Amino acid sequence: MPSLGPAVNMVGMGSVAPERPYRGVQAADRLAERRERLLVAGLDLLGGREMPALTVRALCRRAGVASRYFYESFTDKDEFVAAVFEWVVNDLAASTQEAVAAAPPAEQTRAGMAHLVAAIAGDARVGRILFSTRLTNALLVRKRAQSSALFAMLSGRHVENVLRVPGNDRIKAAAHFVVGGVAQTIGAWLAGDIHLQPDQLVDQLTALLGQLDDPALYRDPPS
Repeated sequence: MPSLGPAVNMVGMGSVAPERPYRGVQAADRLAERRERLLVAGLDLLGGREMPALTVRALCRRAGVASRYFYESFTDKDEFVAAVFEWVVNDLAASTQEAVAAAPPAEQTRAGMAHLVAAIAGDARVGRILFSTRLTNALLVRKRAQSSALFAMLSGRHVENVLRVPGNDRIKAAAHFVVGGVAQTIGAWLAGDIHLQPDQLVDQLTALLGQLDDPALYRDPPS
């Protein structure tokens, strides 16, 4: 399960009136705890095998909080869905970057893929929100498209830095290919269309991405 961290934006809290400590717990801590319970409940519902209709009442019932507490942190359901997605993707992106940075340069691609696959295998809810090909929530679909564009940009910069080649449209094309290809492959794996063990999937993705390490792929041929 993702851990709450700096990436969680306390949206909507500015309009909440100050409260007194209750049983020694400060109001801000109680609000943060209720928000976390709502986000976890949202992950359960949005990342479940069957996505039920998302209502504030159902969400709060699963979170074990009164419905009125939903609106102390979120303006509406769209803001809530966006917060759940950002909570999940920011946490996974940060932990994957840490895994990559901790590995020797020659092993960084495998380290990133291994961490990503392990995280999804350990919590299928995260995988479904980020990669499922059967996603039906329109806002999640838009958020996923936005995050894919961001990861493609970051992937392109990584190629520029590692291979020491200037940025160009060839790098952009490869970056979108990597992000889209990995996402589609993991989505198919989650859906059961690809029958590989997690370590086999990591091997396959690493081998495919390794073919993109040739700097010549990103240079225009001599005229």
